[in-house]
Amino acid sequence: MSHDHDDRPQLTAAQAAAVLTPPPGRTGGDLVVESLQGLGATTVFGLPGQHALGMFDALRRSSLRYVGLRVENNAGFAADAYGRITGEVAPLLLSTGPGALTSLAALQEAAAASAPVLAIASQVPTAGLGGGRHGYLHELRDQQASVRDIVKSVHTVRAASQIPSAIAAAWESALTAPHGPVWVEIPQDVLLAETTLPVVSAMDATPRELYPRPELTIAAAHLLSNAERPVIIAGGGVVRSDASGKLRALAERIDAPVVTTFGGKGAFPWEHPLSLRSWLEDRHTTDFLEDADVLLVVGSGLGELSSNYHTFRPGGRVIQIEADAGKLESNHPALGIHSDAREALSDLLEAVERREDPGAAERVRTVLEKVRVRIDAQELTLEQQVLAAVRQALPDGSPSFWDMTILSYWAWSAFDARRPNTMHSAQGAGGLGYAFPAAIGAAAADPTTPVLAVSGDGGAMYSLAELATARQYDAPLTWLIVDDGGYGILREYMTDAYGEATGTELTRPDFVALAESFGVPAVRTTPDSLATDLTKALAAPGPSVVVLPALLRMFEPTHL
Repeated sequence: MSHDHDDRPQLTAAQAAAVLTPPPGRTGGDLVVESLQGLGATTVFGLPGQHALGMFDALRRSSLRYVGLRVENNAGFAADAYGRITGEVAPLLLSTGPGALTSLAALQEAAAASAPVLAIASQVPTAGLGGGRHGYLHELRDQQASVRDIVKSVHTVRAASQIPSAIAAAWESALTAPHGPVWVEIPQDVLLAETTLPVVSAMDATPRELYPRPELTIAAAHLLSNAERPVIIAGGGVVRSDASGKLRALAERIDAPVVTTFGGKGAFPWEHPLSLRSWLEDRHTTDFLEDADVLLVVGSGLGELSSNYHTFRPGGRVIQIEADAGKLESNHPALGIHSDAREALSDLLEAVERREDPGAAERVRTVLEKVRVRIDAQELTLEQQVLAAVRQALPDGSPSFWDMTILSYWAWSAFDARRPNTMHSAQGAGGLGYAFPAAIGAAAADPTTPVLAVSGDGGAMYSLAELATARQYDAPLTWLIVDDGGYGILREYMTDAYGEATGTELTRPDFVALAESFGVPAVRTTPDSLATDLTKALAAPGPSVVVLPALLRMFEPTHL
């Protein structure tokens, strides 16, 4: 049996010499960072811990840039944002036990949002693996069992020679559609032991492309070409696969209105004549979608938020393109196409026939006008003023990260993201504390562009430690904290359901004074001066905080 190696990278004479005589003093930790470098990583996030010190010591012998946060969960959120912004794998270095477990909420968000995070955690020494009770510090009976339900794949290393292959396999898994978090764990003694293995050279971990089956493309194209009232729902998969251009081309080819999910913000131009925008929590939009005779769903599982809390009942045929096979037809019968959104839209564009519908844009305008009238009747001018001020201040190309707070819930429906892959929130898993550490990750991905984080005072309390991180790395970001004295949305939910709220009122710090104590400039603003203060903060170098004391209200739901 012969193998053709011509297409593989050839070693130079210097590299060959290094293979034969690797430098002394290297450990398993060096194999970790060499593997990451060989796969193309440039930046890693994390937090050191006793069992993981072999990896962190090796960092200083590498060219990798380390961004260290103060809490593992926040480090996970930063890696998540880096992965979303760049589309590249974001390595996350963690310690054993408490350090590993503290990252789980962030990994859940990465899984829900399809962010390619590569978590590499240490483990107790090899002798302690297998569930015995040896009494090692940080010992868990089965550490990987705690993450297996969250991540895409788990890779356990028991010898130094296994490290490069395990990391390469995890890397490929993270980048295989749908993207997502993966887990590698390596015992402390393996990380610390000296190795005579050659220095890891360039490695290939190219994910397999996920193409649609041709007979399904033909069937979908036939349905769309002959539809009377086709409509498209564009989800986060369109953004993750960089398919916004193909989505627009398809919508214009068949004159189909497009609504974007909250995870798909920016996937379709907000002001386009066919844009239904993102008003998915509105019955007028739901009715319009139900009236479609052919509904194309791209990169969405039509979950709770995308289906107006499961009140949506499609009246016509549904075509669902989804890279996660488990989401195909999970909520509605459909012509299910298991494919990356970009590949499926590309094939559909070649297969559909042009379809002209002069009335489509008018039907879109009618729906948006009904939505506007409904919202205006609720006298929510403050909320709309605040959201408009944020949009006015934020440069079009700047990414924004939104915590689970009332202003974010407004933004899901009413904020014009302007460009794909610029608006991100924690709506995948719905945990608090996402926005600010995620903004740090985005700033690490592109330090030339200012970044905005938006939190409520409750969510901000999860992330205050990262003010030190933002200052340490001089991150170009602005943190807008809307201070309403508690968990505002939960206050609304409980008051509506029970007549009064319990556990929602919070004692807070003086956020301006607190930020300044970290050396981060801060200002207290008003709704009238918000646009000016935010614009000034975003234009200034380094981190800043803008605090808006305001009691915002949600618009009335339509699903009840």
